[in-house]
Amino acid sequence: MSTPKKKRIILPEPRITEGALLEPVLSQEDYNFILKLIYDGGKVFERLPATYSNKDEESLRDHLILILTPHFEGSVTGETFNKSGKTDILLRYENTNIFVAECKFWKGIKSYFDAINQLLGYLTWRDSKTALILFVKNKEITPIIEKINNETNNHENFVKKDELTSESWLNYTFHLNGDKNRELKLAVLIFHIPSDR
Repeated sequence: MSTPKKKRIILPEPRITEGALLEPVLSQEDYNFILKLIYDGGKVFERLPATYSNKDEESLRDHLILILTPHFEGSVTGETFNKSGKTDILLRYENTNIFVAECKFWKGIKSYFDAINQLLGYLTWRDSKTALILFVKNKEITPIIEKINNETNNHENFVKKDELTSESWLNYTFHLNGDKNRELKLAVLIFHIPSDR
């Protein structure tokens, strides 16, 4: 059996603008590919509740890292220090962070905003592609998706809602803490894994 070929991340050549060399960033295509791998992995959690519904956050995160690792050159790590704390998932390629994600169980809108704040606190000015992965144990998922849709724009770093990928894959533009001119992409991926089905 042959090993699948790892995807090579292509970081565009840095552009020079007004005498400054801009940092290369992950393409939207590669960002979407990473998010799709996570999204498909999360749907497996939903389809196999007996296997995944009683797992803790770290176990679910490790499963997602296991899904991502064979697909990319570079490193995919968990609990990796970046700026002010340890982020749950970090993809690094050629000494450049290309993707930063945080995993959380849904515990209400306040903890959702706290999770966004935690993720934003881990980002340096060079980090521009991120995700918040939410595991929902509540019996009903629809009210939670509606609450996220209705409340996210109230976060102080919110810039705009981007094109919707699916009902439980929401895309936003935020700005970095303390710098409204430095925007980043934040995908919110929501997975329903209640304990009692």
